[in-house]
Amino acid sequence: MQEGLSNNSPKTMNKKFLLRAGLIAIAAAAAFSGWQALQPKNTLPAGLASGNGRMEAVEIDVAARTSGRIKEILVNEGDFVQPGQVLARMDTQVLEAQKREAQAQLERMKIGIETAQSGVAQAVAEKEAAQALLAQRQAELDAAIKRLDRTEQLATKGMVTLQGLDDDRTRVQSARAAVGAGKAQIAAVSAAISNARSQVVAARSAVAAAKATVERIAADIDDSELKSPREGRVQYRIVQPGEVLSGGGKVLNLIDLTDVYMTFFLPTQLAGRVALGADVRLVLDALPDYVIPAKVSFVADVAQFTPKTVETTEERQKLMFRIKARIDPELLRKHVRQVKTGLPGVAYVRIDPRVDWPAQLQIRTSK
Repeated sequence: MQEGLSNNSPKTMNKKFLLRAGLIAIAAAAAFSGWQALQPKNTLPAGLASGNGRMEAVEIDVAARTSGRIKEILVNEGDFVQPGQVLARMDTQVLEAQKREAQAQLERMKIGIETAQSGVAQAVAEKEAAQALLAQRQAELDAAIKRLDRTEQLATKGMVTLQGLDDDRTRVQSARAAVGAGKAQIAAVSAAISNARSQVVAARSAVAAAKATVERIAADIDDSELKSPREGRVQYRIVQPGEVLSGGGKVLNLIDLTDVYMTFFLPTQLAGRVALGADVRLVLDALPDYVIPAKVSFVADVAQFTPKTVETTEERQKLMFRIKARIDPELLRKHVRQVKTGLPGVAYVRIDPRVDWPAQLQIRTSK
């Protein structure tokens, strides 16, 4: 009687329950393992390799070239933009005032050229007058010399007084002095012409500098309209209207959806066999039914993950090299509205060009 009670006690029943549960769990695990063993293996054929990666695109920062205040931003995050499209405008009141000031200085410099040219013309006229006066003085000198010669001949015959001879000699000396003064005046006027011409050159240089200032300010005003350098999508608005930026301050961040690629990593033994231009197939986690074609555009020449030492063959095989697979821009343009960056996925690269792609990796870019 006591033995029967012992077999049906709660403690005995709990042991039986735990034993049955354990047997069921073991049977389920065995069944699951058997089911897994019967499933087809998702292995790649020799000549293909794969690596996990993430979609990326070329990013462009649209920045203000000069300091100033943001007047307006014409696009929002997510907007698609075209090359040359105005994205934002800076306040240009100060630049417009500087341009007007520079234009006024330019006009004043132009007047300076006219003044300098008038000085050259006046100096040239003075030189011509001095040359005419010199010719007159030279003629007077020649006449005085001839008269002196005749007077000296008459004086030897006693036909001219000594006073007359002295007077003719004085006239010759006076005429020579006048000729010398005329030559000095011509030299002075010639120097004045050179000086006036240098003033013309200086005035023209000042005009060129003033024009350059006007053009520089006009370029700054033109740069105050921030334009898209290429086709893309606005990713971030970094500032808001009314904020003041320093030179080079970022306003917007764009991504070029025609320059999209996946970055992935392969170990040494595989990366060393990847050729630039090799075919790649990309499968994104979010779009597993699509297989996107790409080409290898970059293979790093320096390992990205490096052990502390690489003294053995095993350690060298642990080195991982970065590889970029770029999608055809024409394909991206066809699906530009659906292109997304940041999505994770798998890149399959053909390291042996003789190997055919398996059925599951045939190109599928649309349903």
